[in-house]
Amino acid sequence: MPSVVGVRSKPSSNAVPSRAWRVLSMVAAAISVILAITIFGAKLQRLEVSPLILLVLLLAICTVIFVHGRFLLHLQGQHRQTAGALLTSEHDFQQMADNIQEIFWMLDARTKKTLYVNQAYETITRRSCQSLQQDPSSYVEAIHPEDRPHVLAKLDEATRTGQFDERFRVVWPNGEMRWVSVRGFPVRDEDGSICRLVGTAQDITAQKQAEEQVSKNLALAEGAWAESEALRKATLALTQDLRMDIVLDALLQSLTGLVSCECARIWLLEGETRLFVAREKLRHEEPKKEPNYPLTLDAADVPFLQRILASQKSVIVSDTKEETDWKTFKNHAHLRSWLCVPLVASQRTLGLLSVGHTQPECFTGEDLRRAELLAIPAAVAIQNSRLYECASIYGSELEKRVNDLHEAKRAMEESEEGRKVSDERFQKVFRSSPIPFSITTVKEGRFLDVNGAFELRYGYSRAELIGHTVHELKMWEDPADRSLMLAQLQKGGPIRNIITRLRMKSGDIKLTAYSADRIHFDGLECILAVSEDVSQYEQRCEN
Repeated sequence: MPSVVGVRSKPSSNAVPSRAWRVLSMVAAAISVILAITIFGAKLQRLEVSPLILLVLLLAICTVIFVHGRFLLHLQGQHRQTAGALLTSEHDFQQMADNIQEIFWMLDARTKKTLYVNQAYETITRRSCQSLQQDPSSYVEAIHPEDRPHVLAKLDEATRTGQFDERFRVVWPNGEMRWVSVRGFPVRDEDGSICRLVGTAQDITAQKQAEEQVSKNLALAEGAWAESEALRKATLALTQDLRMDIVLDALLQSLTGLVSCECARIWLLEGETRLFVAREKLRHEEPKKEPNYPLTLDAADVPFLQRILASQKSVIVSDTKEETDWKTFKNHAHLRSWLCVPLVASQRTLGLLSVGHTQPECFTGEDLRRAELLAIPAAVAIQNSRLYECASIYGSELEKRVNDLHEAKRAMEESEEGRKVSDERFQKVFRSSPIPFSITTVKEGRFLDVNGAFELRYGYSRAELIGHTVHELKMWEDPADRSLMLAQLQKGGPIRNIITRLRMKSGDIKLTAYSADRIHFDGLECILAVSEDVSQYEQRCEN
């Protein structure tokens, strides 16, 4: 295994003695040289050399030999220590490399061939280290083919910049794909040039899967929030105005916003099976203004429409060619996908929401769920709009009748004779009117007079009412409604077309359109009230 970690030598405790030995050796050597020159010069001059000088020379030479020998032994000991430290460091590195979960790798910066990898290479790539020994560039085969050009380009760039930090896919020999995160840093030579790249590679498949799951959950949360916001806006738009035209326009816009389609229609039901298109939106063409426009049909002639109305259940037709009864559906032959949701309020079907597409299998369960969520507030809005229109018509008629009573009242105030004439007229209108009339005192709510229509509607005889208060008879289901009515009358204006609930003698509750105004009757401040059953009036309007 090539060594990849330099060993830094520790300061030796023998450093100071070794320097002393070197100094002593040099001093002894210098003395030996001087003595040798002195003796040699004396010989040349044929002078006698003192034995003491010869002894000193001998001692100096021995000292030099001894010091140099000791120095050589010291160097040999240091060499053995250094070699042992290198072996220990290499063993420790091998132990660390073989036990970490990340790949430790080393590449030649020039050839980009592998110099070293640890055993984790086999765990993460499912390829043997021996394969890299045989072909040091075979690691390229482990990189996913789609990621390979980018990774190799970044690796080539790293040989110049020294920086490599990439996430990419590797492929096991069995075809399974894994994600790895690879980081590298440079090793430079004495000239500062990059000679090797060293780094780690970590398996991040679990982390990548977790990130993808988080992203998926975030996308689902954002989609749910967007859907909730769209439904909130749709509900708000449906309830802002009670006029039917405004409600239908808002409904059509909300439907096409929630479900992608080429054809969207709002069908309203007349009678039991008669349907007509109240609103429609076609993506590629304008509605055809034919003589029989808007489109109408009888659900009894289209079996699957009849089933939808009867069951009040939504349906998706993935391919209309597989629906045997589709050919009976007038003006829909060009559609291949179709989705329909009934509009149901108070267990009564008011109509249908339908969307279509010219391609098969275009609608999913999510489209159906969104359409069903929209159909709930849409049905309520349509029902309220119908009640509003009926109440408006009924209020206009009541207002005309109350105006007649006001005319009679003004006539009574003009003169006594006029008063008598007006009284007769008032009594005639009061007694003969098919609308229930009543006169009660403002403060107590005590009945002073009622007409025959009032007796017929509430089940009381005139004798059972005169002299009794509405509180004693519990006529108002919620007494707070009468208190609210009195408060509005105190402001000076009449009450027109208030929908309230009044109790009959039998105890049944009647939904009532209630109008009232303050009058003077027999010298008392009283309330002249006009009421009629709303359901009967709606039925008459529908007929």
